[in-house]
Amino acid sequence: MNFLSNYPAEVLILLFLIVTFIQSGIDKLIDWKGNVAFIADHFKNSPLKNSVPLLLGIILILEIVAGFFMCVGVFQLYTSEAKEIASLGIELSAITLIFLLIGQRLAKDYAGAMSLAVYFIITVLGVYLLNS
Repeated sequence: MNFLSNYPAEVLILLFLIVTFIQSGIDKLIDWKGNVAFIADHFKNSPLKNSVPLLLGIILILEIVAGFFMCVGVFQLYTSEAKEIASLGIELSAITLIFLLIGQRLAKDYAGAMSLAVYFIITVLGVYLLNS
């Protein structure tokens, strides 16, 4: 596992985010109606209340695409030490987290917004490491 010894922090951050985003995307696919109902209730007093299915679909696509790019990126780090696809995936993860943060702030769920900060810090560290 030479790639783990060459890029330990990068690979571990990528694996953490792959689990996070792929699991979240699969959960949305498996229980679409339940997620829409929960999110619609969460955003009932926000400007986003009429756009929940569309916005949830956008988040779902972003999560799956980011997870896919990060999976490919881990493979490329292992086979050729190329960082471009991993970097693209992790940057897409950061953008997705910013979208989620906007939603949490508009819903006035400040505790939920604060919990996203942990994921964002990890993601930005990954962006930094993959681009240095």
